[in-house]
Amino acid sequence: MCGIVGCALKRRASDIIYGGLKQLEYRGYDSAGIATLSKGRISIVKRQGKVEKLENCIGELCGNIGIGHTRWATHGKPSDVNAHPHAAGKFAIVHNGIIENCSELKEKYFPDADFLSDTDSEVIVRLLDKFYDGDLLNALKKVADLLTGSYAIVVICTDYAGIAAVKYKSPVIVGSGADGNYAASDAPALAGLCREISVLEDNDLALVTQDDVRVFDGNLNEVSRAVRPNLATPANLDLGGCPHYMLKEIRESPYAIANTCAVFHTAERELEKICSGADRVIITGCGTAYNSGLVAKRYIEQFARIPCEAEIAGEFRYKNPIVGENTLVVAISQSGETADTVEAARLAKRANARVVAVTNAPYSQLTGIADVVVPVAAGPEICVAATKSYAGQIAALYLLANVLSGRATDFEEMQKISRLCKETVENTDISAIADMCARSGGVYFLGRDIDYAVALEGSLKLKEVSYIPSEGYPAGELKHGTLALIDENAVAVVVITSERLAGKTENAVEQVLSRKGKVAVVTGLESVAKKLKDRAEIVKICDCGEYLSPLISSVALQLIAYKTAVMLGRDPDKPRNLAKSVTVE
Repeated sequence: MCGIVGCALKRRASDIIYGGLKQLEYRGYDSAGIATLSKGRISIVKRQGKVEKLENCIGELCGNIGIGHTRWATHGKPSDVNAHPHAAGKFAIVHNGIIENCSELKEKYFPDADFLSDTDSEVIVRLLDKFYDGDLLNALKKVADLLTGSYAIVVICTDYAGIAAVKYKSPVIVGSGADGNYAASDAPALAGLCREISVLEDNDLALVTQDDVRVFDGNLNEVSRAVRPNLATPANLDLGGCPHYMLKEIRESPYAIANTCAVFHTAERELEKICSGADRVIITGCGTAYNSGLVAKRYIEQFARIPCEAEIAGEFRYKNPIVGENTLVVAISQSGETADTVEAARLAKRANARVVAVTNAPYSQLTGIADVVVPVAAGPEICVAATKSYAGQIAALYLLANVLSGRATDFEEMQKISRLCKETVENTDISAIADMCARSGGVYFLGRDIDYAVALEGSLKLKEVSYIPSEGYPAGELKHGTLALIDENAVAVVVITSERLAGKTENAVEQVLSRKGKVAVVTGLESVAKKLKDRAEIVKICDCGEYLSPLISSVALQLIAYKTAVMLGRDPDKPRNLAKSVTVE
């Protein structure tokens, strides 16, 4: 889940690489480093911590050729030594992925060597140095053939006036700009630098110089890859008057809804074709994407009356699923690069299922697999915890469910929901509830039916950014075990948006209160707010109907998580141990 930038330019490289790493920091921020090549000499600076730790060091780096890396640690703790780039002999490399046979390679080729780091990546650069005979492309191919796992590797060599790259199951794009040529993990790193990009395929190798980009397949035959417009814009690093990106992006959720609805027409016709005759739907994703899929399951079963399952991608991909040509598999991933979701989609495709991707990234591994891509137009999301992209996913999945069922979407209603979401963001006061959560020993998010799906996402957000133990439960399950955990130190956040289920969910509120637990209720129903106002903290949201309520109630839960984290002195934008784009298992 690391971020990589490399370039061969007609100007100084280190400043450009630093800017690119800032754009990719959502992929990891345990450590960062840059290596440049000048007059046949490689210079490296790397530091534990965020990319900004490099700012005062990059002036030391001369040269027009370089590579950079921002890390999310897999093998080896975050440290200066374990930070990339890694170097040996004439080489320095940066790597995103996991080398699963690292130990075997060390034992076979370097049985007596003392490695400098604890990473799996250092073996790559040592192998390059071992096999290099003056032909960089062949050496890189030999090393790649030895590796098991996933990798995007970008290399500089003292004998070569450029950079080289190879990839397998981890993303690499290449692009040309006015001042030279580039390679990177993701399009935002090249936004403003390259108008056009190409996405490398698995086993591709690339040689990138100031003057050209050459791509070779796994047999070292020179090939061409589709040149596409770079649709990414530089992530707006201006906080817009907010103290954190998380709050800024929560406030951008209404626009994510409106923009996703506005671009849906680009996929609608193909989506109608792929959905025609589907008799079963499987939705798969990880984390927030999976939680949005749970909402979509309720849409699809209610609207289309088609059996629908929601499966965690990391479980689905290792099954022998019963799917066929009439099965529609909906794979959801904000980045389009989530390893488990990509592999789940590949599995479905091999089984002849129809695959729909729902993603915020127009060029990604997932979009290359899918039969149809339903775009999420949330824009760049800097905070690791998903907020506006969740809103965009819910909107996209609602529209997809309407196509599947043959229902006409009321786009005026969707615009209204966007406005109500904006009102919720601007007018909801959750300070008292956040204080309850911050003081608690555990928080339990409860709801029924679609509210349960939202409760799971609310629980995930609180865990991610505040580090408070939290779980999401169906309200009816509270008495089947979880009630044993309720005491005066526990808080229950209960979501109630359905008139038909309100009375049943209120029973759970009573069960918590009778055990001296504290309760907060998020509801758009005046009757519920009036009934519980003297015994629970009430967050009154707009009443927008049961099925579109996740676009409103989720914002209130995101604000609770954000405010709780801030009260506890946590950094909500970059929570510990997490990265946004999970490209490894």
